[in-house]
Amino acid sequence: MATSKFLGYLESRKNITGSACGLAGVVLTFAGVAGPYWPVVVVGLYGAGALIAPPERPPLPDFPDPSAQLDEVRADFERLRGYLANVELPPAAAGRLTELTELLAALLDPGWVTEVLAQDPEGVHALSRAVRQDVPEAVDTFVRTRWWTRLAPGQESPERHLERQLTLLHEEAERLAAAVRETEARRQESHTRYLEDRSK
Repeated sequence: MATSKFLGYLESRKNITGSACGLAGVVLTFAGVAGPYWPVVVVGLYGAGALIAPPERPPLPDFPDPSAQLDEVRADFERLRGYLANVELPPAAAGRLTELTELLAALLDPGWVTEVLAQDPEGVHALSRAVRQDVPEAVDTFVRTRWWTRLAPGQESPERHLERQLTLLHEEAERLAAAVRETEARRQESHTRYLEDRSK
């Protein structure tokens, strides 16, 4: 531990700047400026250099880039699909869930769509939230609430709540897909303008 700290100091900005200033003191000594007090001059210049050196900047934390995050979300989505395959839903809710999962699968499909999404941290977050939180919570809440509703009928149907939740999630995913399409449309228009300007 002490050895690594010492080696770290040797490579630090403080030591490098101090050494450069100390070397300047040695040059002054050979030039006859420092006189008999040359050790004090060399040590003083080293200390001054070490003091004025900029502080060490700690390295930034190594967070995964959006592409790596999308790979993780894709793996979680496959786990979610396995869970959903074992849940029995009423036909209307099952149909809405199928539409939603198909759209999420298209957004997570490796290729140009995920390349565009990787440039949009908010989009990656929305997709991650839908896969890891919103969809499983909606389905799990329905399963638990349906069981209690059978014991205490007369309340609002849990199926209706689930259908509404899945509809809202589908609309959110559609907005994300529309944003991806708009990004590519703008890119296409920019390329057209570039070619038109180049041909003038």
